Amino acid sequence: MDTEFHRERTYFPKVALIQIAWSGGLALIDPLEIDLTPMAALLESETLWVMHAAGQDIEVFQRACGTAPHRLFDTQLAAGFIGMSSPSLSALHQQELGFRLAKGDRLTDWLARPLTESQLSYAASDVAHLLEIHDRLMLNLRDRGRLEWAIAECEEMLEREITRREPEDAWRKIKEARNLGGKAKMVVRSVASWRERRAADIDIPVRHVLPDLAVVAIAQKAPTTTEDLRKVRGVDGRHLKGDVARGILEAVASASELQPLPAGDERPPGREREARAAVTLVSAWVSQLARDLEIDPVLVGTRSDIEALVRGGGDSRMSHGWRHDLVGEPVDELLSGRAALAFDGQGELELVPRTT
Repeated sequence: MDTEFHRERTYFPKVALIQIAWSGGLALIDPLEIDLTPMAALLESETLWVMHAAGQDIEVFQRACGTAPHRLFDTQLAAGFIGMSSPSLSALHQQELGFRLAKGDRLTDWLARPLTESQLSYAASDVAHLLEIHDRLMLNLRDRGRLEWAIAECEEMLEREITRREPEDAWRKIKEARNLGGKAKMVVRSVASWRERRAADIDIPVRHVLPDLAVVAIAQKAPTTTEDLRKVRGVDGRHLKGDVARGILEAVASASELQPLPAGDERPPGREREARAAVTLVSAWVSQLARDLEIDPVLVGTRSDIEALVRGGGDSRMSHGWRHDLVGEPVDELLSGRAALAFDGQGELELVPRTT
């Protein structure tokens, strides 16, 4: 299955086409003419849905059908376990089937009607061979002993995407917000949450409500009046009127009422600087390990995952599941002093037991 949608000017994706292929055929469904809500029963069944880079598609189905696929196999994620790094669908076709998909209609207007033959052909090609690719990936993953890893990652991604737009977690998508502390951290959480709800209410992108720069600047200045707000970087005339100004100032004022973050989300002052050397060293080893095992390094763990592992507390993705077996447990040995990283004489790092 695949979808075509637009969301450049809206908060929610506007679905324009649904493509579904099965062993006996292929169908293109026009959601501008057909009610999609009856698909909910099929999505929630034990049917396995094969999709590529399904993150935003999951949100499409939540919006159009009120639910998401119960079982999902994401071919982009799965390909990461055989050495491909977030491949496009075209690249995956080239790798597995020996041909690339045409790109001509990728950025076309899918909401226009009638759709052209070229558009229909392009849309159909996105799913025509997806089941064959799934079967090939399954065999490869099983041969490498990584099938359970890929299935677990698809389940984790599905759960993450279903809850991605929780307003309370909106601040996590703002890079600069992670470095704030104290009162500023509380304010950025409150303002980002208000912005997310406001964008959903009027169906516009969050950046059109308030840019990230302004959210962070407001958190740092904590304005209490419209005049204070006027002086904040990133705020302009649109943000000083009516419901917008009132909403921002109310969010700032109510920040102190928020529940404290879990312990793993609060970084003690200076702790990150102290751990920087360990994070850099572990990152180099993880990157090399992923390359040697032919796994997309991003799947193994991001720098944030490694920072969380080094800090401890069990909140890192590397503290459980296949990542713990592959990386978490060896790094625990390293951080406890029971192992050390050394060069093997050929420019490669290796983890070796440490004797005392």
